[in-house]
Amino acid sequence: MKEPLIELKGIFKSFGSNKVLDNVDLTIYRGEAVGIIGPSGTGKSTVLRIIAGLMTPDAGEIYVQGVRRNGLIEDGADPIDIGMVFQQAALFDSLTVDENVGFLLYQHSKIPRSRIRQIVKEKLDMVGLPGISHLYPAELSGGMRKRVSFARAIISNPENLSEGPEVLLYDEPTAGLDPIASTVIEDLIRQLQLTQGVCSTYAIVTHQDSTIRRTTDRLIFLYQGKVQWQGTVSDIDSTENPLIRQFVSGSVKGPIQVAG
Repeated sequence: MKEPLIELKGIFKSFGSNKVLDNVDLTIYRGEAVGIIGPSGTGKSTVLRIIAGLMTPDAGEIYVQGVRRNGLIEDGADPIDIGMVFQQAALFDSLTVDENVGFLLYQHSKIPRSRIRQIVKEKLDMVGLPGISHLYPAELSGGMRKRVSFARAIISNPENLSEGPEVLLYDEPTAGLDPIASTVIEDLIRQLQLTQGVCSTYAIVTHQDSTIRRTTDRLIFLYQGKVQWQGTVSDIDSTENPLIRQFVSGSVKGPIQVAG
């Protein structure tokens, strides 16, 4: 039996009158690659932010490696480190790649700058971007910026530099990329999990069919604030669930209401 690393129980979240999450239960087990999918505006990114400790639910419980979390991540450290890769890379335009990737270490550790630069170099090499430490985000392609954000995420714990985060959370990592750049990112996500030992567990929010099929093992489908379906990647081609059939086919006809 796999160990549950992340458990959400009875999670509710509203923004004003908009109920985004409605009694959501969700479990991520050690070693899993979980895809969180569904139409736009159904709370997928909100789930990631709650898991990361960047947002609190209105109600419900969050457990990280069996320990209940109270408040935000800044209110108390989790038993394991959780890293997050944001949809738009979220790099500081005025800082170099080196300063972006090593930001946490430069700001919140007493590690010598020469050692931080070496750590940054190692992580950039790991994501296939050697020799770019001196560049600024504006000088990078969209795919390169995504990979820089990966490098930053995997050195997110300055107290334990020998290891990356136990869990990585990816929010639309291939959004806005062409098919070739998307393939590079998809391969990197799997490579970080399977061959380089950075983190063995991750959850990914995506709409992109190739990303769903190439980076995930188990899928959780959110719609109208609820988990409507769970299954393996291979199940999406055989299930009779009308929500999944419509989502996968991209049809405007079906139970999913089309905005506009």
